[in-house]
Amino acid sequence: MAGRPATKKGAAKASPVSSPQKNANNKRKVNPVKEPVAKKAKVAAGKAAGKATGKKAAKAVEEDSEDDESWAYGAVDESDSEVEEMDDEFVSAEEGSDIEVGALNDDFLGDEFAESDEESKAPGTAMFGSDEEDEEEGEEEEEDEEDIFASNSEDSDDDDDMEAKSRKLDAAAKAEAEEAEAELQTNIMLENDKYVLPGDDHEILQSTDLQVVQARIQEIVRVLNNFREMREGNRSRNDYIAQLLKDLCLYYGYNEYLMEKLFYIFPVSEAIEFFEANEVPRPVTIRTNTLKTRRRELAQALINRGVNLDPVGKWSKVGLQVFDSPVPIGATPEYLAGHYMLQAASSFLPVMALAPQEHERVLDMASAPGGKSTYIAALLKNTGMVFANDANKDRTKSLVANIHRLGVKNAVVCNYDGREFPGVIGGFDRVLLDAPCSGTGVISKDASVKTNKSEQDFQMLSQLQKQLILSAIDSVDAGSKTGGYIVYSTCSVTVDENEDVVNYALKKRPNVKLVSTGLDFGKEGFTRFREKVFHPSISLTRRYYPHMHNMDGFYVAKFKKISNKIPKKEDNVDLDEEEEFTPITEETGKRSRGKKSNGSKTAEEESISFNADEDAELIRASQAKLLQQQKGIKLRPKKST
Repeated sequence: MAGRPATKKGAAKASPVSSPQKNANNKRKVNPVKEPVAKKAKVAAGKAAGKATGKKAAKAVEEDSEDDESWAYGAVDESDSEVEEMDDEFVSAEEGSDIEVGALNDDFLGDEFAESDEESKAPGTAMFGSDEEDEEEGEEEEEDEEDIFASNSEDSDDDDDMEAKSRKLDAAAKAEAEEAEAELQTNIMLENDKYVLPGDDHEILQSTDLQVVQARIQEIVRVLNNFREMREGNRSRNDYIAQLLKDLCLYYGYNEYLMEKLFYIFPVSEAIEFFEANEVPRPVTIRTNTLKTRRRELAQALINRGVNLDPVGKWSKVGLQVFDSPVPIGATPEYLAGHYMLQAASSFLPVMALAPQEHERVLDMASAPGGKSTYIAALLKNTGMVFANDANKDRTKSLVANIHRLGVKNAVVCNYDGREFPGVIGGFDRVLLDAPCSGTGVISKDASVKTNKSEQDFQMLSQLQKQLILSAIDSVDAGSKTGGYIVYSTCSVTVDENEDVVNYALKKRPNVKLVSTGLDFGKEGFTRFREKVFHPSISLTRRYYPHMHNMDGFYVAKFKKISNKIPKKEDNVDLDEEEEFTPITEETGKRSRGKKSNGSKTAEEESISFNADEDAELIRASQAKLLQQQKGIKLRPKKST
């Protein structure tokens, strides 16, 4: 830009160099000097417009240059040097540097075009103007150039201001858009506050599209959470719940009976969380076998094999949670060597509640596949004795295999129906009963539970659990110096299999009481559930849910046996408490009830404790029978002294 003013001043000084006689020609020479300036602007405009309009702008510049005949007049009286000088100026102006072209803003180009238009209207004025007019025009051009430079510097400052303003405008526009979106969502919520429940014959209600069903579930849950304000007309709560249960059965795949049984355990929103959690598998956990290694050493060995793991939680000193493993976690050298056991975190809880002490005699009534039995043996440090019993003989194979693999040396494996205890053997310090159950807490592992459980199944299981818990209580010696405890647990969340069974045991065995489980987390057991009212001490029991504790659904209760003598039943006991239940037979299909007890008990029933002489006779009789069957040897009866 600095070269252009010098060129103009030089052109203005070159015009009066010749003699005064050539003033007329000089006047014409001034215009040729001005013409290239105008043409420079036109060329610049042509270049700028060429990008947008292509050949039209260039053609317009050429036509303007051809129409303007001032170059012809200027070339008549000038010498060749002057013509060449003007040609050079024209070429330089026509070619113009990028800086010069960029320096011509729109206002300047508009003024030049305005002048060129006036010159085209009155060419004689442009050619025969006076020297004073020429000088005034030169001064105006210099002022225009100064204004251009000033405007450019101001434009740079204005650009910065414009950027800041643009950012502010963008931020304001974004904020306004967010407010509009929030207002729109609010309006939508306000419009849909009162959800209209479709009729039985409505197409939406009959739809099996899971997206439609899920949306309806969310709407009904929202209405039920604020029923007084959001319900539709005179619709009752039961109407919404009935529709919700149908939708949940369709969406999650439960049968109607089990869905209703599980739904009423939780508040509405929590019930949805429970069903959703059952669709997600629980984390893989392992238990360190402290008979062979320590948790830190085991963790380091598995980390060296690329296993990603962490402690299962502060509540356990032996549990590890496995997130990722490049090798099968059940086939590592450490697993085969018995350094750990694949075991669900929830099955740690009953053993921790039992808290066996060294040199105690402990019974695990339903022990297969051996996770809890081997954990008890590890806590006993291979002292005392663990009776690992299971009613299913086939399952005892895996039990024996795990006992050998983990290095347990104080275990006795037996195959009896748990209800036969203490007839088989009694007088234990502690008894663990992880009772057979419906498995409603482990639906994430076994999805068949959703559809294959009926009311009859729950009746049979509840009856079996009540019989087993009474046998477990009777198998414990209340006179044990360190023990006298019974732990009852299930992998179910239903009240029929948990609080109802515990409450039954408290009524049938007044010589026991509930004590704290020693577990510092978990929800308290129910003392009231719908129409049922349980003993207040049942609040000491603990419930565990997959959506709250990220482990299988579980229930744990701990009893303390006070006396081996069972108190006599009072005369005012209800009929339901005195009736003994028998299994539902296939022949009748109905539950048969036992005879009403007359309140009398034999001496054997009054006091059940460990008797070494009776056990010796039983052992001798079983040995004699075994020898006679295998080798034909018949033992002589023992002489009485």
